Amino acid sequence: MTASDSRVAVYTGSFDPITLGHLNVIERASRLVDRLVVGIGVNIEKQALFTPDERADLVRQATSHLGNIDVRQFSGLAVHFVRQCGARVMLRGVRSLTDIESEFTMTLANRKLDAGVETVFLMADEQFSHVSSSLLKQITPLATDEELIGFVPPIVIRELRKKFPPGA
Repeated sequence: MTASDSRVAVYTGSFDPITLGHLNVIERASRLVDRLVVGIGVNIEKQALFTPDERADLVRQATSHLGNIDVRQFSGLAVHFVRQCGARVMLRGVRSLTDIESEFTMTLANRKLDAGVETVFLMADEQFSHVSSSLLKQITPLATDEELIGFVPPIVIRELRKKFPPGA
């Protein structure tokens, strides 16, 4: 199979930090493509908890059991990043109707920017539909490690504790 024959998809997000919902989408998507690029982007509308390097490292560790994942950082438009990766498919994970509404708007804009990039949506599994990085930032200072294990991979708990020590 040549590189042009391979099925490559790109899953972009801020992953600040990676959650079990993100991981669920990554694991399922990795079975659908030959190579999945996870693009760690910068969202100027959000205050980042982790640096791009820290986020990329956490994603690499959380996905190390998967053989076809490539984690990269990017800035700028996601559709440009998709093309830089040699892909034509942008993967988006959705959890709720609110996600679908905002993703629909972004998909229409992306089509105007590059009509050759298709967006594919994967619904997060039901048990992760409420999990978001924003929620984690709210509950981490109050939750125990045993409670956080239902939201993030174990490696992320250690790093969250560096940002939010228990009882702080």
